[in-house]
Amino acid sequence: MSELLATYNLTGIAIGITTFLIIGLFHPLVIKGEYYLGVNCWWAFLLAGLLLLSTAFYVTDIFYSAILAVTGFSSLWSIIEVFEQQKRVQKGWFPKNPKRS
Repeated sequence: MSELLATYNLTGIAIGITTFLIIGLFHPLVIKGEYYLGVNCWWAFLLAGLLLLSTAFYVTDIFYSAILAVTGFSSLWSIIEVFEQQKRVQKGWFPKNPKRS
């Protein structure tokens, strides 16, 4: 796949589109994580981010390495967003899970 992208100079475009989709995926993950687990889910984002970033060091293909790094940094950014989501829930912008105290 990387050869096809490089042949037509589409690597940057493909990384950009995939980055856009990854960021879009993490938005509902943060919302659902805070809803069901509260801010205690931050450690899962930390572990996933560190694992993905460390894996990106060992992948030689630039496309896949970039995607792993973008996903890793998005996961780390989600730690901040989980705590921000808690504030948004307290303001009433998002529903609070009635099963959690």
